[in-house]
This record gives sequence, C-alpha cells and structure tokens, in this order.
Amino acid sequence: MPHLSPKCRLSLIAAATIFIRTCGAARNPLLDTQNVANIHILASNDSSNAFLNACQMLDEVSDLDVVSASSIIGSFSKQHHHKEAICLFSRMLFNNIRPTEFTFGTVIHSSTLLKDLIIGEQLHACAIKMGLSSNVFVGSASLDFYSKLSTIEEARRVFEDIHQPNVVSYTTLISGYLKKEMFEDALVLFKVMPVKNVVSWNAMIGGFSQTGHNEESVNLFIQMLREGVMPSESTFPCAIIAAANIAAHGMGKSFHACAFKCLGSQLGVFIGNALTSFYAKCGSMEDSLLVFNKLHERNIVSWNALICGYAQNGRGREAIEFFEKMLVSGFRPNHVTLLGLLWACNHAGLVAEGYSYFNKARLKEPNLLKPEHYACMVDLLSRSGRFTEAEEFIHHLPFEPGIGFWKALLGGCQIHSNMELGEFAARKIMALNPEDVSSYILLSNAHSAAGRWEIASTVRREIKEKQMKRIPGCSWIEIRSKVHVFMNKDSKHCQMDEIYRVLRFFIQHSQESEPSSFLMEFYI
Repeated sequence: MPHLSPKCRLSLIAAATIFIRTCGAARNPLLDTQNVANIHILASNDSSNAFLNACQMLDEVSDLDVVSASSIIGSFSKQHHHKEAICLFSRMLFNNIRPTEFTFGTVIHSSTLLKDLIIGEQLHACAIKMGLSSNVFVGSASLDFYSKLSTIEEARRVFEDIHQPNVVSYTTLISGYLKKEMFEDALVLFKVMPVKNVVSWNAMIGGFSQTGHNEESVNLFIQMLREGVMPSESTFPCAIIAAANIAAHGMGKSFHACAFKCLGSQLGVFIGNALTSFYAKCGSMEDSLLVFNKLHERNIVSWNALICGYAQNGRGREAIEFFEKMLVSGFRPNHVTLLGLLWACNHAGLVAEGYSYFNKARLKEPNLLKPEHYACMVDLLSRSGRFTEAEEFIHHLPFEPGIGFWKALLGGCQIHSNMELGEFAARKIMALNPEDVSSYILLSNAHSAAGRWEIASTVRREIKEKQMKRIPGCSWIEIRSKVHVFMNKDSKHCQMDEIYRVLRFFIQHSQESEPSSFLMEFYI
C-alpha cells in the first residue's frame, strides 16, 4: 500500500489550479471498459498491481472520462484502499479530468477514514475552487469530515454553505453535536429538520443514550413511535439500554413487545443482548435468562450480559456456573467477562473463588487484566474484612494505585469500622485529589458507622467550610409507565408540594420516636 508522500499531498491543490487554468476541451466518452473492469477485480484481490494499472490507465488512456476515473477511485475506496484512492484522485487532476461531486464525496470520505486532517482540508479546498463545495454530496462528506476530525464550528460553517441540505446533512451535524455533548443544539436542529427518517431518529436516541441522558433517549423513542416512524433493528438496543439504565421495567417490557411486533419473533443478537442486560438490570434474572435461551445466535456480549446480570443481583454462584458453560461453548472470555466474574465473587463474598479466577487470568491471560480488575480484588478483600491481604495486594501492584483503589479500601473500612486504616486510605485519596468530596463523605460515613458522631460532624463541617460541591443524589420510580426522577433537595418536580408535605409528616413521626437529630442533620 503506497504511503502518501508530501509531494502527493501538495499535488492536490496544485493539480486543481492547473486543471482550472488549462482544462476546457471536450472529452471523448468512449473507453475500453474491459480495462476498467480489470481494475475493479484487481482492487479486490491485489491492491499493489491494481494501483499500478490504475496509474497507467490514468496516464496513458487519452480519452478516459470522469465517470470511469471516478469509478476506479471508488473501487479502491470500497476495498478500504483509501491512500491509493486519494493518490489516484491527485493523478486524475494532473491529467485534466474534472472531478464531479461524487468523486469529491468519495475521496473526502477516504480522508475521514484515514483521519488525515491536512488531506481532507486540501480536498475541501479543491472543491471550493471548483465551485462544488455547496453541493449536497460534497458538503455532507465535508461536514462528516470536520465534525469527526476538526471543530464543530468548522462543521457548522460547512453545513451553512450547503445548498439545500438533505437528511444526511442534518443527521451528520446532529451526530457531531451529540458527540461534543451539545444537546440543546442537537435538539434545536432536529426540531427544524424538514424531513426526518429512521437514521436521524436513531442518531438522536443513540446519542442521548450513549452519553448517559437515558430519560431523554426513552422519551425520543416514544415520540418517534407517536409520529409513526417504524423503528429499525438499530433503534431498539439504544432505547432498551436507556430504559435499563433508569430501571424502567414496565417501559422496557413495552419496548420488547414493540420489537416483537415490528421485527417478528426472531430478534437479532444485538436486540437480544440489550434485552438480556435490561431484564438483569431491572432485577428480573428469570426473564433475562429466558431471552438469553431464546437467542439463535450468541456472541461474547450475550454471555457477558448474563454473567454481569447475575453478578449485579448478588447471585455469584449462578454467574460462575454460566461462566463455566460459556467456556464449554467455546467462547473465550474478554476483560468484561473477567470483570463480571470478579464482581460476582465480590457481591457474593466468594473470596477464594475470586482469588482463583484472578490468579488464573494472571498466569494464562495477563493481557485481560486492567486496573479495574485489580481494584475489584482490593474491594473483594476489603469488603470481607481481610485488610492485611488487601494492603499487601496494593503494595505489590504492577502500577501506582489510583484513587479507586483507596476508595475500595476505605469502603471496606466503613463496613468493618476499621478507622485507623480508613483514615490512612482517606489521606491517600485527599493527597491524590484534595477536591474529591466523595472521600470526605466516605470517611464521615465510616466514623458514623463506628459511632464516632463528633468526628463525623467535624468532617461534614470541613466539607461546608471548603465549599466543596457534592454530586446530588438521584433516585427514580416508575409509576404507570412514567418515570419520576428525584434529585437531592429537589424543588422542580411537578408534585413537589405534596411530596414535601408527606416527607415532613414522616420526619415529625421519626422525631417523636427517635430523640437524636443526627439523621436529620446528615440526610435531610
């Protein structure tokens, strides 16, 4: 595969200039189509020979027209030979063959896949000089290029330059906004789209789901159904996972029914995996296993969803059982499988089993081990009260432990009221990140669990004095297929007055039965 030399890079603009100054003669559309067909065949089998033959054809065939030249370039691009495609485009310009909007669309897309900002900018400059930049095909390809490799401002300028942008143009810019987490801009643009199709809806639903805005993703999916747009197989996984992340069990079940209605009983592996994970996250392992057993095709993600589901629900023995079944089925674990397995042992207190699987991975599959696996082992030992082993494990780490390790140790100290080691872990956390408010809260809770109320109050007071901001607590409940989300000290819920009235009643009742106001100070 040829390397794009500086000479080839510079030739793009130079060739465009030469073309504009010299080209003007009409071309003979006749061409030996057999030679072009041979290039297509070679491009899929022997890229080096095909590239040499294509160069020779561009140089020697005097009546080669733009359709044939673009077809040759396109064949290289389709076979993922993007460097060759761009070099052939440069040769095409030198030979005074004027590219069309489709030619530019192909090579700009190739520069995007190559992640070559300089080449892409030069190609865009060529299109501008030839008066094609405002064409919707060229503009959409350039828009995709800038949104992925440059700034969103550049992408927005390209979008504004496009004459009559189509659904692809709108969807590309929306995707760019979502990747930059510019949600308001994405919503505004989505609302003004003249035409929406399933791809644009998928971009919105998937974009919000993948960035943790699960409520918005679920609401968009419902809006899509209300507007009569038929979801595709790509739509459901994002919507189902979003419902899982907010534990909207009733809503997720209705999405499952919708998928069955739209796509039939033979749901694909991606939807099946999403449903397996959804039911597990909602605590319904029986339904999760039922979906898993009905999958006609399984991959490692399917097994991971089930194993992690059992782990999340504290059913460590079942997680281990299905891990062993996965090995018998011929699947090799990846780092997610191993993390789910250790997590299962952690939640079920299976220390010996966790140690065994970790040591097997360390000996046989060391590449699977990542910092989160080591942190899970520290958490496993700390939760079970084996602090000496946890300290030794941290001491022998092959890398410097981060905050997560000390938080795992501090969490175990809170459970077992080991204040001496807990304060040591807290100091380590504060040294690594003095602004980390969660370490102060963990330490305060550890003192509270040990009955050291005054010290706990001192730690909380220190949080207030340093004006450290806590991430507000969040909870939600699903009532009649509607999810209600509550933040700590929430004042925005539509039924706020009624909720606080009931809350005050419970507080008053608890004060009558519990003279200490300690809980009031810490949790209200």
